[in-house]
Formats: sequence, C-alpha cells, structure tokens
Amino acid sequence: MVFKIAKLPGDGIGPEIVDQAVKVMDAIAAKYQHQFNYEFGLVGATAIDKVGNPYPKETHEICMNSDAVLFGAIGDPKYDNDPKAKVRPEQGLLAMRKALGLYANIRPVTTFASLLDKSPLRKDIVEGADLVVVRELTGGIYFGEKGRSEDQKKAFDTCTYTTEEIERIIKLAYEYAAKRNKRLTIVDKANVLATSRLWRETAQKMEADYKDITTDYMFVDNAAMQLIQWPKKFDVMVTENMFGDILSDEASVITGSLGLLPSASVGIHTSVFEPIHGSYPQAAGKNIANPVATVLSAAMLLESLNLMDEAKKVRDAVDASLAAGVVTEDISKEKAYKTSEVGDWLADWIKKN
Repeated sequence: MVFKIAKLPGDGIGPEIVDQAVKVMDAIAAKYQHQFNYEFGLVGATAIDKVGNPYPKETHEICMNSDAVLFGAIGDPKYDNDPKAKVRPEQGLLAMRKALGLYANIRPVTTFASLLDKSPLRKDIVEGADLVVVRELTGGIYFGEKGRSEDQKKAFDTCTYTTEEIERIIKLAYEYAAKRNKRLTIVDKANVLATSRLWRETAQKMEADYKDITTDYMFVDNAAMQLIQWPKKFDVMVTENMFGDILSDEASVITGSLGLLPSASVGIHTSVFEPIHGSYPQAAGKNIANPVATVLSAAMLLESLNLMDEAKKVRDAVDASLAAGVVTEDISKEKAYKTSEVGDWLADWIKKN
C-alpha cells in the first residue's frame, strides 16, 4: 500500500530523531511491501527564520493532503529567552492543532522491564504501570482570551469550555477505556473552577451510556499525588488542556526517561504523531538524543493507518534494543550508542526478524 506522510522535523533534535523514525518506517515498508512517500514541511523556529511564520500555509497544505504527520519538536532558546518576541515557535504548534482540528492528545505511559531501575520511583511502585492520558487539546486557558493592562501591571488568561468540546473528548476517552481495562478517571478541579464543574456535570450525564466501564472522578491535585504514589491504579485518565499538559509530563517520568514516550494528536483532519519531549537544543547536532519516543510515535502512526502487525513489529524492535542495551546516553552512561546507531540497529532488527 502507498501512504503519504508529512515529515515535520522542526527544531533542535527534531531532524535527528525524525530521521531515525523514517529509517524504521522504511524498514517496515520494505518488509511488508508498503510505500511511504514523505513530504517535508517547515515548522517552529526554523519556519520563523525562513518565512516568518511558525506554521506556514504551505506546511498546513502538506499536512491536510497527507495520511498522517510525523512531527519532531519545536523550540529555540533565542525565542525562549526573549519575552518580547512577537512570534514564537510554540505558536506554530497551537496553530497546527487548531487548523487540523487536533482536539485530543493521547499519551500512553508504559514501563519497560529492562529499565525499571532507571525510574526515580521504586521498582515495586512502577513495575506493571500501564496507563493512557487523554488530554483535551484545543480549548481551555491556552486558547482563551488573554492580555495585559495598559500599565502592564495586570495580566489575565481566560479558561473557556463548551459542552460539545467536553463531550467529544470524554467520548474518545471512554472508547480507549473500552479497549483496555474498562476504567476511566476524569480529572478536574470542580471544587473551585466553573469550567471544571461543567466538565463534571457533562461527564456524569455521559456515564450512564458506558455502564460497562468503571468511572471515577478526581481533583487534579489529588490525581497528581496518586499518579506518583500508585501509578498502577490508573488505566485511562482524561482531563482538560492545562491539567493534561502537566499530568502527562508528570506521568512521563515514571518510565525513567522522556526519550521513551510517544504521543498522538488526533481529531477532525490529519493526525499528528510526535515524541512528548521538547527540542532539547543543547543536544542538537551532537547525535546523542534518544530517538525511541519518536520511533514509538511512528508505531502509533502505523496503527492509525490500520497497520497493526507493522506497529507491533516496531514495538518489538524497541523492546529488543532496550534489552540488548542499544541505548543512548540518557539511559546508559557506561555504553551509550549514538542516535543514528540506535536507528540503524532498529531498522536492521526489523529486516532480520
């Protein structure tokens, strides 16, 4: 089969890690008689530098005309350290989410048997942890009205949600829970926030339609504590944009490295697959970044194309590489492989197995 893939490497380590995912996808294509046609698009700081826009129209058209988007990372210190910058790389990410209708971010968090000792938490706490964080992606405080007073001494950010936005994301979360262990935790701050009360009211009405799934509700501060104390108690967790941003990053440390976790942003148009980590500019060009999260994001991309056996083969390759110690320096200081070497090893394993 032939598929069109938008390739958006972005900034920092983005080009290096995306290159490794492409190696793996090309190995899958050769093994299973597929063809992936990639089309490059500018995004982030790289796009600002070249065309003045972090998400150019041309890139959007490439995404809309593709079967899926493989995305690297965005961000650059020259913008991070300039509070007066009028255009920022992150604006490109928000614009892409809005333009593509990416209303849900899916972050699976699983532990790897060979890396349990890398987690900052005790082995008995994290062993067997396997959860999915479903984050609403196009509403809330990140997209609400914001501004500063004329004297610049007062600022505001407005959090807004509609019933339709909440229903859409909770329905998706229930669908994920139905495929897993049939447990859904809805996270809010309904004791304080009006938007959270709307979330809870809406969820409680929907709960009756999913009687085979156990639904519980948790305030976000309690969820943050329990995620660290008892990560194995969670199956699928769904929450609003900012809470999801924070909780999914917190959950990511359970595995021991940000470089291991993939994500998918799905919605109305083309879906985007990307690692959860940032652009890590300090490592850019050094060939030391961990490509595994991007490779596992490619596995999620393959699943979205209904290539289930192919996705499993990628995950099996990653498991084999971790067990064999073919890892980058964030995992092992003693024997560290280069980014490109990990990519080569994974592609070779797929060809041979």
